[in-house]
Amino acid sequence: MPKALLLFIVASFAHYVFAQTELNVEKFRIYPSSVTQTEPVAVVHPLNNQLLFVSAVTLNTSNAFKSEGVYVSTDGGLNWNGSDTCNGALIFNHGGDPGIAITESGRFVLSHIGDIFPGVYTHYSTNLGIDWSPAFTVTNTQTGDKGTMAIDNSSQSSFKGRIYLTWTDLVNLSPTVCAFTTDEGETWSTPKVVNPNPPVRCVGGSVATSNDGRVYVCWSGITINLPFKEDFAGFSISSDGGNNWNTQQNIFDMNGISGTLASKEGIKVNGLPQVAVDNNGGIRDGWIYIVTTEFDIAPAGNDPDILLRHSTDGGQTWSTATRVNQDQINNGKIQYFPSLEIDDEGALNILFYDDRNTTSDSTDVFLARSTDGGNTWMEFSIKNSRFKPKPIVGGASAYQGDHIALLAVGDKLYALWMADYSGIYQVWLAIVDRNALSVEDRLDQPVHSFALFQNYPNPFNPSTTIRYAIEKESVVQLKIYDVLGNSIATLVNEVKPTGIYEVSFDASNLPSGIYLYRLITKEFSETKKLILLK
Repeated sequence: MPKALLLFIVASFAHYVFAQTELNVEKFRIYPSSVTQTEPVAVVHPLNNQLLFVSAVTLNTSNAFKSEGVYVSTDGGLNWNGSDTCNGALIFNHGGDPGIAITESGRFVLSHIGDIFPGVYTHYSTNLGIDWSPAFTVTNTQTGDKGTMAIDNSSQSSFKGRIYLTWTDLVNLSPTVCAFTTDEGETWSTPKVVNPNPPVRCVGGSVATSNDGRVYVCWSGITINLPFKEDFAGFSISSDGGNNWNTQQNIFDMNGISGTLASKEGIKVNGLPQVAVDNNGGIRDGWIYIVTTEFDIAPAGNDPDILLRHSTDGGQTWSTATRVNQDQINNGKIQYFPSLEIDDEGALNILFYDDRNTTSDSTDVFLARSTDGGNTWMEFSIKNSRFKPKPIVGGASAYQGDHIALLAVGDKLYALWMADYSGIYQVWLAIVDRNALSVEDRLDQPVHSFALFQNYPNPFNPSTTIRYAIEKESVVQLKIYDVLGNSIATLVNEVKPTGIYEVSFDASNLPSGIYLYRLITKEFSETKKLILLK
């Protein structure tokens, strides 16, 4: 027994799926109109979780006028008002790709690329988006693309209140660029290239901040030859408020899905990396996560899958990828456009399009949730979210938009996506009660295999929870061992009917260290590692 158990000291992090569940939530348009809306972004006031601000790329197909939508809710997302046009001058130079923020004083800040004059421009509003300042020219010497914005709201940070804006310059090998404001958007710093002399052309640019005031930016590098695939991810860190950057041009190889999806009328898609930081103060506080869409690179299959990687040391090293979507690998089903949010419990929530339950020309909207740092996932489809993706009339060739949005606010998740249920693409919202996603509510779901899940939390002190699935009625043993194979505790030793179960393990009387837990039935056995840190 001891020798056999020692073979399992390196834990197996195989991913098992709970039965997929449909979320019985209603979807609705936040601003019904005759104007096309796509690429939603969303933020919440840092001190008032009832005040929400959403923007989107807007296109009036009757006259080809582009802008950014301004959609505001003051009652937690139940009711919305606003406009399909940001009225900050120069009004004819709004080209979309909005980045947005709300400051503690309630000021709205919005960035966009230029339509007539190349560059990156910003505006601010002091009356909930009704009126906007004239444009501040952050740069007119660079052709900006995919601007994203993040605000540092941490009381622990020396740069609290600073807003960061990052984008990709479409010339000179398309480096990733960042600027910041210290006066709520009235003026901006001179843009800094965060990855000078990139080896290849870069795309994307995602920015996030941590409690200690650090700023993180990631992007992807494109192969120099056709079909111009996203070949690797780059990453940069600033510890001095965006003035200087420590850059790694390649933190991991990837095979992003930039290109088109033939089964969905040839719409353009991407696998752009998106970065998020756990700032909830829990056991994974400071962990950095990057989500991508990839294929033909493990653990992704030969069809597009959502992959997640994490760093526990401030971005110096990165984990191997885990596959978020839990449908059968290589089944020809497509997942794309993931949006990652970390809620105040430290749980990971990822919204994405998914056609596993549809014909190949259609898609549903899915939500995946992990409470253990991405080791295991629960998956939910959003009720009545199915539609047929297609290029937007009047937009660029094969354009559907490049991303969707997810916002975590208290015990709510705000899922926002673009779809043409009404005949044109508009932004749709479903408000999900996070309490409806708990494990306890899913223990009676159908079970299709035996499984032992990673304990959570892990590491832990002094107690942790272990979940396991029983495919059919069996005599079940669940035991704890030390690394020498000595039995420490028996948590379960009885007949269990089919189902998913939880059991707590209290290690108050044990010293810190690595322990093993093993599930044994007549037809199945598996061992995993748990870590006690006191």
